[in-house]
Amino acid sequence: MENLKNDLFLRACKKEPIDRTPIWIMRQAGRYLPEYRAVRANSDFKTMVKTPELATEVTLQPVDIIGVDAAIIFSDILVIPEALGMNYEMVESHGPSFDWTISSESDFNKLSKSDLSDKLSYVFEALKLTKKELNGRVPLIGFAGSPWTLLTYMVEGGGSKNFSKIKSLIFNNPTLAHKLLDLISETVSEYLSLKIKSGVNAVQIFDTWGGLLSPDLYKEFSLNYIQKVIAKVERTDEPIISYAKGIHHSMNGLANTGADVISIDWTHNIGKVRRQIGDKVAIQGNLDPTVLYGSIDVIRREAVKVLDSYGKGSGHIFNLGHGILPDISPANTKALVEIVKEESKRYH
Repeated sequence: MENLKNDLFLRACKKEPIDRTPIWIMRQAGRYLPEYRAVRANSDFKTMVKTPELATEVTLQPVDIIGVDAAIIFSDILVIPEALGMNYEMVESHGPSFDWTISSESDFNKLSKSDLSDKLSYVFEALKLTKKELNGRVPLIGFAGSPWTLLTYMVEGGGSKNFSKIKSLIFNNPTLAHKLLDLISETVSEYLSLKIKSGVNAVQIFDTWGGLLSPDLYKEFSLNYIQKVIAKVERTDEPIISYAKGIHHSMNGLANTGADVISIDWTHNIGKVRRQIGDKVAIQGNLDPTVLYGSIDVIRREAVKVLDSYGKGSGHIFNLGHGILPDISPANTKALVEIVKEESKRYH
């Protein structure tokens, strides 16, 4: 274990006793920070992702400015489809757009997971540089999309209103869907293992689109593959966090995937989730991101509700239930961090 000045986040992931609840924020290196926008003014999103010095700079900003207990590398889940052979652009105020999408066996044959460490060397360089600059102040988190979420982008070609293409694939050609998910799972495991080798202290898997599926289909097309990914990640004691958005039906299933932490969206009662699965895993979450539009009093009231609901003892990492929104005030975000640091002491 390296010498970290602040290892609260890692100890909470392992449910070890601590003196307060740690906090970090999904998408904390982002547009709500003027300092981020200043870097972004000179480079497009993908250039920032692919330039280790820029990725490092924006990764460190929330640690310096907001005072969070962990850094998460500035990157994108879509670097995996790109490494498999699918180029994409990030279209301003629209999101990702792929050059081509997958709809058939012949599309599957165009994909290749060879030379992953070379193709994604910019990510590993950014991680090493960030570790050096962090100098043990806080742990560093790496991340990847879940196989199902990545496949959804690869088939839809971007975001979607009704996700008809990916649904159509699983109903009309489940064999191909499973072949793709197997390939993506192997790639994600290898990628997360390489991130751990590059020095990250924990990894998070984002299953952003898991909530599109009915309980049976979720188990078949998402949960099984999250489990496969986790089983194959090479790690010593680095925690794995599994973030599930829109999942209310498979909490026990998620707790049994081998993840150390389950991260939940804001539509859950965190105390109820703890009673259901808290003896198995730590829990991360789950303040509604839009609470940060409120006054400091409102933010305090809602943050304390989450802390209260989770209750006493370790195993809670405070976070939002989804990524921070771009027009949130940095002052409110910093206030949330200070409120959690102060108010959470009495639960330990």
